[in-house]
Amino acid sequence: MTTDTVTANPVRLDFDAHASIFTRAMNHLDHAATKQLDSAGIDHRLRELLRLRVSQLNGCAYCVDMHSKNARAVGETQPRLDALPVWPEAPFFSEAERAALAFAEAMVTMADTHVPRGAYEALAEHYGADEIAALVALVVTVTAWNAIGVSTRAWEPGSYKL
Repeated sequence: MTTDTVTANPVRLDFDAHASIFTRAMNHLDHAATKQLDSAGIDHRLRELLRLRVSQLNGCAYCVDMHSKNARAVGETQPRLDALPVWPEAPFFSEAERAALAFAEAMVTMADTHVPRGAYEALAEHYGADEIAALVALVVTVTAWNAIGVSTRAWEPGSYKL
């Protein structure tokens, strides 16, 4: 059996080249979100789990590849990564992580869910205002990157290097 690499979704637009000003702004946004996460003391493994889950929900293949690699690099375990798409059914996540994952999912699907009060209240049981603000910044930033990646296929899945 041979395995051939097929580019299922070729790059549509070199977004970085054609929107360089906006790309720089996105990089600044990403840096600001990271500083906010640092300031709030959000664990690096949780950050990567959330980045990965948001990217899975938004269907960004490049971002899923990148965040999977980054999660492993910060010590995330393979069983937890494998179970992430079915986290509500898996025993590998703490109550605080579950609240963060549920809230992130509610943000991604806000057009349908309007981020229910219960999702916010569950999050607030485990995280303070600064931490919640940092988590919101993370989800907003990842969703913006996902929108670029999915719409333009700007970055080839599998090409990310640590």
